[in-house]
Amino acid sequence: MQLACEWAIVSFVRHVKNLPNPFDKYSAEYIGEPPPTKLEVFEEIATKKMITKAFASDWEGGWRYTVNCYRGCVHGCTYCFARRYHEFLGYGAGTDFETKIVVKPDAPRILREELKKTRQKMPHIDFSFATDPYLPLEASYELTRQCLLVCADFGVPVGIITKSPLVTRDVDVIKKLNAFVCFSLPFLTKERSNPFEPYTPVPEARFRAMETLANAGISVGIGVAPVIPGYNESDIPKLLERAKEAGASSAFMSMLHIDSDSIEEYFVAKMHERLSPTAVKKIINAMTRERGGQLQHRSFKERDAGRTEQWEVTRKLWDFHTKRLGFRGRETAEEPEVQLPAQAAQQSLF
Repeated sequence: MQLACEWAIVSFVRHVKNLPNPFDKYSAEYIGEPPPTKLEVFEEIATKKMITKAFASDWEGGWRYTVNCYRGCVHGCTYCFARRYHEFLGYGAGTDFETKIVVKPDAPRILREELKKTRQKMPHIDFSFATDPYLPLEASYELTRQCLLVCADFGVPVGIITKSPLVTRDVDVIKKLNAFVCFSLPFLTKERSNPFEPYTPVPEARFRAMETLANAGISVGIGVAPVIPGYNESDIPKLLERAKEAGASSAFMSMLHIDSDSIEEYFVAKMHERLSPTAVKKIINAMTRERGGQLQHRSFKERDAGRTEQWEVTRKLWDFHTKRLGFRGRETAEEPEVQLPAQAAQQSLF
């Protein structure tokens, strides 16, 4: 993959800490105090496709189609399953993921060319998977916005999952698309979120953005994901109530998802840095009971399946409050009423 370093911006007083990349034969260790890091932005000039087909059993047809204009994420969520994808680029799953951001400047053009051939194969497209589509860089690059405009031209139903209030900038396009926007909100307060998502917009800012979109007539929802057994189950009722007040009509939750050694090690290391030993022990014990003695799930089927009565209690708590508040389950966007462009040839890539 050809990457061209564009510039380094935004100094962070954070130290680089990456676990060994399993795709590298050798690893290096910095001797002495590591230097402060800077956010590095790399423009990928060899992008050939934008639509990724990924298995997801609870989505239409068992598949979801995703678009990611960026790789890596400055939000720094310690639990993020997309950290492992940074290793495919030769980076680390630790702070490399948070400070080495890959941008795909040709994303809108490539997406348009793909949709000319695949539009009839697209039940919907989701903006979110390898990173948040509304990273701070999106404010200047506007790649997500341009890709949404491409989807509007082709009449593709769109769903957006984000933690960022920047999504409110694109109210006009989102309304045109009749898109569904889901806000990831696993913790009720900034104090609760700090140990796991230290650089995300505060929960209240996300709720305000949700309300802004809802007041504009856009369908919004909340994703309480991840639920970390032994930590944030008690936030569920208030999160759902606050989302309902902000205009949300749907909600989903999922258990903490860890599926690689590097993510597990980073997640546990950050807990030890930011939580008390008692709190860390409680979370690890609760998770290993749900995963049959380990933190990682063994298969996709086990990803959201708990093994204990504690998880059943959490599910019952969820079911009770979503029913009480009138929430629907996970949504996909409706197809916007627009005509396809004449040049949209009906060919297939899949």
